[in-house]
Amino acid sequence: MRFDPPLEQGRLVRRYKRFFADIDTASGPLTIHCPNTGSMLNCLDPGGRVWFSRNDDPRRKLRGTWELGETPHGRLACLNTGRANALVEEALRAGVIKELAGFGELRREVRYGEENSRADFRLAFPSGPVYVEVKSVTLGFADSNVAAFPDAVTERGAKHLRELAALARQGVRAVLLYCVNLSAIEAVRVAKEIDAAYAAALHEARAAGVEVLAYGGEIAPDEVRLARRLEVL
Repeated sequence: MRFDPPLEQGRLVRRYKRFFADIDTASGPLTIHCPNTGSMLNCLDPGGRVWFSRNDDPRRKLRGTWELGETPHGRLACLNTGRANALVEEALRAGVIKELAGFGELRREVRYGEENSRADFRLAFPSGPVYVEVKSVTLGFADSNVAAFPDAVTERGAKHLRELAALARQGVRAVLLYCVNLSAIEAVRVAKEIDAAYAAALHEARAAGVEVLAYGGEIAPDEVRLARRLEVL
């Protein structure tokens, strides 16, 4: 996924009210939209570099969107969680995700389950459908190449695991895919210390037959793409 037009650069001042970020740019201070509902734990460093896209839509109150950020550990993170599904779809169609290669049809946002969920993707194979849930991972730690999910308590994430587990018990292939939007990462683990209920739901989902995959991104100010499979610890 290339950024066109190119992203602009600034320095973070603060993130507040979840969806707002103040930054300093070469042309002066600017308030931009923060499209990340998580805690962004270990991603926020006042003075750190940020990259943002412009939007000239007069209906939008904020004309900039926070896309990438430099973490306190010197990594690059794709902080726009809305990009995760597009990155995964691009990788699926290119055959990068070998475990899901060879599908005949891809559908997005498909309703399923008893809790009225929407699967990020439903892939059609001759052997039957595969339901895929995507989670964006940006939580990293100093002196470690292992990322973690989630970065905050996520009841929605646990719900999706229950729904996937129910499918797997019915014999339907169900996949949880961690889209690791953080550079210099080799593996992913569950952040049990942040959300024990999510960790328990993940354990139950794997026991039910849910496949858990992780793919890492190559992140640069001009392009972000999924490139390789990572270990799930």
